[in-house]
Amino acid sequence: MNILFASSEAAPFIKTGGLADVAGSLPKALAALGHDIRVILPLYEGIGPEWRSQMEHLFHFHATLAWRKPYCGIFQLKRDGVTYYFVDNEYYFKRSGIYGHYDDAERFAFLCRAVVELPTHLDWHPDVIHANDWQTALVPIYLLEERERVPQLHGTKSVFTIHNIEYQGRYGRELIEDVFGLDGSYFHEHMLAFHGDVDLMKGAVYACDYLTTVSPSYADELRYPFYAHGLEGVIADNRHKLCGILNGIDMDLYDPSSDPGLAAPFSADDLTGKAACKAALQQAVGLRQDPDIPIVACVSRLVKHKGFEMVAASIHEIMAMDVQMVVLGTGEWGFEEAFRQAQAMYPGRFSANILYSASLSTAVYGGADLFLMPSIAEPCGLSQMIAMRYGTLPVVRETGGLRDSVRPYGTEGANGFSFADINAHDMTWVLREAVNLYHDDKPAWKALQHSAMTADFSWKQSARDYLQVYQWATGLPLPQEESASPAAETAPEPDAPAVETSVSAEPAEAPAPKRGRSTGRKSGGRKGRSGR
Repeated sequence: MNILFASSEAAPFIKTGGLADVAGSLPKALAALGHDIRVILPLYEGIGPEWRSQMEHLFHFHATLAWRKPYCGIFQLKRDGVTYYFVDNEYYFKRSGIYGHYDDAERFAFLCRAVVELPTHLDWHPDVIHANDWQTALVPIYLLEERERVPQLHGTKSVFTIHNIEYQGRYGRELIEDVFGLDGSYFHEHMLAFHGDVDLMKGAVYACDYLTTVSPSYADELRYPFYAHGLEGVIADNRHKLCGILNGIDMDLYDPSSDPGLAAPFSADDLTGKAACKAALQQAVGLRQDPDIPIVACVSRLVKHKGFEMVAASIHEIMAMDVQMVVLGTGEWGFEEAFRQAQAMYPGRFSANILYSASLSTAVYGGADLFLMPSIAEPCGLSQMIAMRYGTLPVVRETGGLRDSVRPYGTEGANGFSFADINAHDMTWVLREAVNLYHDDKPAWKALQHSAMTADFSWKQSARDYLQVYQWATGLPLPQEESASPAAETAPEPDAPAVETSVSAEPAEAPAPKRGRSTGRKSGGRKGRSGR
């Protein structure tokens, strides 16, 4: 199958978040299954010379963007069986950052035009164009017309993946013709119109042939206002083509037995080296050297929707436990300051590292014992999977991909700890459970570590699930060995009353989590899904 994967970023070339990890790993997994997968993304200034030196200039053309005819250069790089196309236009992409510019609407509309016009110049027919998030949301919309006009796009189907519905690409109505080059007839309730504005993600949801999210639980959650940021009705309207597929991680990249960033290697069957990693982490971040005290870690953007309001409110309760804590990341000033103050109050026990550091994050994953990730909403999350790969047990809130990847202690196949409600007391209750297990039951702790480290979070099965979606879209047959997981074997029905694939049936009531008071239980009550 010929697949063109459109993304605004892709690892290892340029990265700001999880989208880049997906664009860097999923195509590689698809290529390993024997498919012709090609990735297209902008040639940003931030893409370094180590990659530029490997690129080959193929050609250039002038894209059609409303009344403009901007230059569009195409550079090619082949890696791990995947062909990468980099879209060159210095006016749009020679910037200090890749997002947050005054003309982002025009910049990414240009990228979308490059995506749909590229096959013409390659004389290559993509069976599927897979677009991701609002930056490439115009691709399924442009394809509605282009596949009727351009021979290389005849019969091409579109798949659109929502990585985070909070960012929708919402702009003023006046941009629809002058910037996006679309006829005014696209401005209606079943396409781009949204409360008087243009909403690019909404348009893509209606225009695409199939719609996916990055975890089954997130697909389920998007039907409710708490998670959908105004698009719950749009999701409900398109539930017949919605499928949730859990992201994976690069199991070779995140391998504690061979990771050069660790102080010592270790594995699920031999954890000896993790003690050296713990000592190295304590030294690196200024924690007291103590091999017997558990280290609680957070590696994240320090923002409200990641649950840091709960963490900041619970610092003293957490530090009352027999633990050390390390925080790595940047974000909202209030959270940064709360963690700086905690470091001053608990010297040698609390370490606030208000920065981004890839090398230090590796040291944290490898040396910590518990990984705290109490997200209010988390479409998929990769950090909890990486932490488990390194034997650092996650403590998460049951939402999105966290719910799908972390099985709480006390249940079958447990690999971590979890709690349900948005409540700081519930979070600390379960965290205390985890700390007590660390101190009081070493065999159970090591069994939990082994389960976490041996869990399969690779892209192998997820890639097969995506291939199943592509097959539903195109009708092209897949080899028998590429069949999807049982959760994705049945295609969504055109008139299905609810999401049918990889998503549970619609509950009687919306699952929006509670924000209420603590129940006041002192003992015996079950705050999370710990199986107690």
